[in-house]
Amino acid sequence: MADLYPDSAHPRDIGLKSSDDRLIWEHAKNNDFMIVSKDADFYQRSLLFGHPPKIIWIRRGNCSTKTIESILRNHFDDIETFYNDIYESCLILL
Repeated sequence: MADLYPDSAHPRDIGLKSSDDRLIWEHAKNNDFMIVSKDADFYQRSLLFGHPPKIIWIRRGNCSTKTIESILRNHFDDIETFYNDIYESCLILL
């Protein structure tokens, strides 16, 4: 996905593989990352603390990595608009 999201990183690639949500949240906040997750915990954290970081919550049950990739590719324009919106904290994708 580097063609659309060249600066993205998976937690395991930046030394946060086994880190709890709080550490991932802080890393994203301090490094201008958005968090993409299927986990409602980050959504709830965004309601509590606002942004940064911004959260993309993918609301799908069990699905393949390829499906997640398709969702992120198909919603590129929505994600870009969301990133630039100063008010929104969470984008929910189905």
